Amino acid sequence: MIRLTEIKLPLNHTPEDLTTAITTKLKISAEQMASFVMFKRGYDARNKRNIQLIYTLDITLTDSELANDLLVQFESDNHVKATPDTSYKYVGEAPENLIERPVVIGFGPCGLLAGLTLAQMGFKPIIIERGNEVRQRTKDTFGFWRQRKLNTESNVQFGEGGAGTFSDGKLYSQVKDPNHYGRKVMTEFVKAGAPEEILFVSKPHIGTYKLVTMVEKMRAEIIALGGEVRFATRVDDLHITDAKVTGVTLNSGEILKTNHVILAVGHSARDTFEMIHDKGVYVEAKPFSIGFRIEHKQSAIDKARFGDNAGNEILGAADYKLVHHCKNGRSVYSFCMCPGGTVVAAASEEGRVVTNGMSQYSRNERNANSAIVVGIDPERDYPNHPLAGIDLQRQLETLAFELGGKDYSAPAQTIGNFLKGKPDSELGDVKPSYTPGITLTDLSKALPDFAVDAIREAIPAFNKKIKGFSSDDGLLTGVETRTSSPISIKRNKEFQSINTKGLFPAGEGAGYAGGILSAGIDGIKVAEAVAKSMLNIE
Repeated sequence: MIRLTEIKLPLNHTPEDLTTAITTKLKISAEQMASFVMFKRGYDARNKRNIQLIYTLDITLTDSELANDLLVQFESDNHVKATPDTSYKYVGEAPENLIERPVVIGFGPCGLLAGLTLAQMGFKPIIIERGNEVRQRTKDTFGFWRQRKLNTESNVQFGEGGAGTFSDGKLYSQVKDPNHYGRKVMTEFVKAGAPEEILFVSKPHIGTYKLVTMVEKMRAEIIALGGEVRFATRVDDLHITDAKVTGVTLNSGEILKTNHVILAVGHSARDTFEMIHDKGVYVEAKPFSIGFRIEHKQSAIDKARFGDNAGNEILGAADYKLVHHCKNGRSVYSFCMCPGGTVVAAASEEGRVVTNGMSQYSRNERNANSAIVVGIDPERDYPNHPLAGIDLQRQLETLAFELGGKDYSAPAQTIGNFLKGKPDSELGDVKPSYTPGITLTDLSKALPDFAVDAIREAIPAFNKKIKGFSSDDGLLTGVETRTSSPISIKRNKEFQSINTKGLFPAGEGAGYAGGILSAGIDGIKVAEAVAKSMLNIE
């Protein structure tokens, strides 16, 4: 096949226009083209009056010799190349007399793809997840949102599917992926019931409810291949002898012996981070970000981004990505933008308030929301201890709990009054989506002064890019502290801890991913590393 890139057509083009664009580019007749497949479709909305769709297409010709001739003819054109092989190749296969079984701790996107890949290679992994299976976990989470009853072991952060289950379900990443691991992640998701469009749209997403059924089907495949998944089970101890992993102890007291442990616990497993640090596993503090959730009417964001094309089915609900470098040396940026979504309660510890964002596949809720966060780093903001970032997170989350009224309501303030430094008494047109509920307060008390100053400078700057972003009626809700893991568990080129052989730190919790897709990719890479180690493959 031949791959064409950067094929640009107007938003309202016809299918025939696409065929014409292909034949014109390749200088062939329509009869010489057998078929084509859409590999990617994006858009350029910089000119709202002339939004362009941008295609990457794989073309099959009726004559293979013609295909070869065209590749020679267009040799100097970077937009006409042979279609690359994006199929996944397994690194090995477990022996029939397999004795040792690898253990995967955590069943979020990273642990899920690690466990699935190991199972597909025949290694029959044992997967340990402290939270509940996804449907019970959903009940636990909605119980917290509606009745303020927090289950500290099964919530937005912990449980089957990981934190990504209660999110926008974004499936795009900025990680380099020359081995097409991302394609395998997407293919597995489609096989499990995701819409096929995630294979070609430029900013694919799934949404919470679709993720629930997908995760169940992927778990069923792992089990069918000989793997095992244990829910409501926590790893309380890691056994290390002579700097090598020898097993784990579960909260039930059971000991699992193994020399290969994948640690894919996500960014909120604070007790696990403390445990491995106490055991001597090398851990470093790493930068993360703190801030608030910001809400606008989705219709306003659509209009600002797409103009008269707002509401177009192909474009969908508009998103945005913003960054501002402040006078005080800080950077403020938008994070985890959720078009047509809701702000959700994401606490995993009692007496603390944390926010996150979530959307369904339809993205048809009234508000758009994103985190507006300030970057912080260990040397400047939480020095002297590898786990000091966790302490800072807890301080801010406890303060948010107190400002919200100590009942898991979140502190909130309209954008206008936050920027003016005035207390709030009533809401504007933007109604809060956060449940259990909000308490209007002075959000300048919720973060350090440098963060408040930076956000106050950034929001008007963002208004220059998205008209209405700093509107008085918009709403800020606090606090956002779980943007990424506050630690990094360093690993070597074999994907093992630099000082603990057999421990494979992975995903967001270890500092190697930031979202569903990158976590899934890292899970596959680590699964390959485990397989190579167990098969003694260099």
